[in-house]
Amino acid sequence: MSDSPYWNPRHETMPRDELEALQARKLRNLVAFAEANVPWHARRLKEAGVSADDISSLEDLRRLPFMTREEWMQGQLDEPPYGPFLAVPPETAIRYHMTSGTTGKAPLRVLDSTKDWDWISEMWCYGFWGFGVRPSDTVFFAFGYGAFIGFWGAHYACEKIGALVVPGGAMDTQRRVQQIVDSGATVVASTPTYALRLAQEARREGIDLPGSKVSRLILSGEPAGSIPATKRLIEEQWGAKAGDTAGMTELGTIMIFECSHQPGGTHIIEDHYIEEVLEPNGDRPVGYGEQGERVVTSFGRGMIPVIRYRTRDLVTRIPGSSCSCGRTFDIYEGGITGRVDDMKLVRGTNVYQSAIEAIVREHREIDEFQILLYTAEGIRDEIAVRVEFHDWARERDAVLGALRRELSDAHEGLRFEVEEAEPGSLPRFELKAKRLVDRREIKGAARTGA
Repeated sequence: MSDSPYWNPRHETMPRDELEALQARKLRNLVAFAEANVPWHARRLKEAGVSADDISSLEDLRRLPFMTREEWMQGQLDEPPYGPFLAVPPETAIRYHMTSGTTGKAPLRVLDSTKDWDWISEMWCYGFWGFGVRPSDTVFFAFGYGAFIGFWGAHYACEKIGALVVPGGAMDTQRRVQQIVDSGATVVASTPTYALRLAQEARREGIDLPGSKVSRLILSGEPAGSIPATKRLIEEQWGAKAGDTAGMTELGTIMIFECSHQPGGTHIIEDHYIEEVLEPNGDRPVGYGEQGERVVTSFGRGMIPVIRYRTRDLVTRIPGSSCSCGRTFDIYEGGITGRVDDMKLVRGTNVYQSAIEAIVREHREIDEFQILLYTAEGIRDEIAVRVEFHDWARERDAVLGALRRELSDAHEGLRFEVEEAEPGSLPRFELKAKRLVDRREIKGAARTGA
């Protein structure tokens, strides 16, 4: 396998007609399994007038009902702690994880069996191997190893590959940077935001990251991993290639990864998932090149069957032939570009954090930023972007002025306030960054106190 660029050569290069036939067979088996073992699924399938016997092609997928996060969370509230979704008794589980809490008021809780956990690490193997990680590598995980699923599966994937794993839990940022150098790490796994934070700390400590042995960074957890300006900045500060991945707690692992050819997007692991792209909040499929919402069906997790789950992720699908790597798996251009939930309406204009980040990161002088939405004079929505500069930055007023123009031009003329923040005053993040603060829903809240 060491000579192949593919973790699963047969499936990753399978002709599309064979791949779709494989998906159809797996879909039929999944629906049969859910019908027989999860009364919640059985009831919903019956109400929709469909059963496993009715599944003969991928066209039949659209007959199946959607799952939503709201239903999942309500199910866990009604039947705590795991809801009515388990296909086997919870006593058979070996792993407990929950969401990071970035969306919604309560975490989503999931369990995995031994078989599930092996599959979870297998999906990460597709991504790590596909980006060039090999048994000779030393992989440092800049990750806290808590209950959030995060890079847990990736850790075990690297062991399966045969790479040396260096866990970075229970360390502050300074110790992690030092450990990366001391361990001779050749690969670092982190969120995009934390990769920049590690680089900042390395500069402060006088550590030359581009001169270290790190040749690859594998990013996950935020759309920023596929934002070109952010990726370029990470690669410049580390002197290494950066590859994007994305997963979700509901699946337990990743479903997309960027290969070593860096095609400007992420391959879908299509032998283990069916990924639909639909109109946000609708059910009409959108075509190649059109943005829509990801809806995922997973074949791998046995404890919790996932069928047509509305992820709220925004993506644009393009053919796998867009990449020269030889994979037939389709690609999400630019990875996950945002979330339906993350869109903010400001005086009639749609605003996405990822779009703002794509502009801010073009300015190398900026170290960190924050987006603030607030109500002025109790009647008018306003948007402000606060930025911290690197200590070496000059011509700061010119940068602020350029940002005002660029942000306004990209948002239908919407006026942005852009101002400099005091050094060290904006929050830093290890996991998913929360750079957007919306104070409009807080009664009596004004701009101050952000």
